[in-house]
Amino acid sequence: MPRYKLVVEYDGTPYVGWQWQENGRSVQAALEEALLAFCGERLRVQCAGRTDAGVHATHQVVNVDLAKDWRTDTVRDAVNAKLKLAGEAVAVLSAELVPDTFNARLSAVKRHYLYRILNRRAPSALERTRVWQVPQHLDHGAMHEAARHLLGRHDFTTFRAAECQADSPVRTLDRLDVERIGEEVRIHASARSFLHHQVRSMVGTLALAGTGKLTPDDVRAALAARDRRRCGPMAPSAGLYLVGVDY
Repeated sequence: MPRYKLVVEYDGTPYVGWQWQENGRSVQAALEEALLAFCGERLRVQCAGRTDAGVHATHQVVNVDLAKDWRTDTVRDAVNAKLKLAGEAVAVLSAELVPDTFNARLSAVKRHYLYRILNRRAPSALERTRVWQVPQHLDHGAMHEAARHLLGRHDFTTFRAAECQADSPVRTLDRLDVERIGEEVRIHASARSFLHHQVRSMVGTLALAGTGKLTPDDVRAALAARDRRRCGPMAPSAGLYLVGVDY
């Protein structure tokens, strides 16, 4: 059976997350139902990273095995037609044939996330479900300095969700940069893998550094404490995007 690698984008606002759930519509359900409508097969797709409710993606990667050797542009266009007909906020950006050894999750060597903070007094009428609006001024320089303490290989228990199912809290954070572009503060995070809610937890803590409630050394001490109670409030899902996966 030919295996296809699909690059997918979606607005996570109307979904309960990537994975099938009984309590609402998921991105996975939308994509698998579109594939069923296209080729008549009930399929399971494997993704690079399971995003939570309200989290978006500009570059989610999935693999799926089809019974027929379809042209890649046919797969892309036909699945998109079914998604559009169903009114889904999901689109397939590209499709390509890959070896059957390729696995979107297991073959990935790095994942990249972007978090967007709209830093102004007035909320956004157009992007209220795609950013976290923080009215207090954020010192992005202080946030970036604090982020330096989180780089590298650490026990990230402080920034781990209580329900996280990972075997170990140890992860290697390759990138955590903070920049300001006009009224927007952007946090870029890259690692081979992340713990459940790790990025949003780090962003919430960095925001406290941006308002002066924490110093960069306080953030370093919070990491070293390995104590969830030392984490700042978790940033909302609306500002988080999966923006790339390396293989």
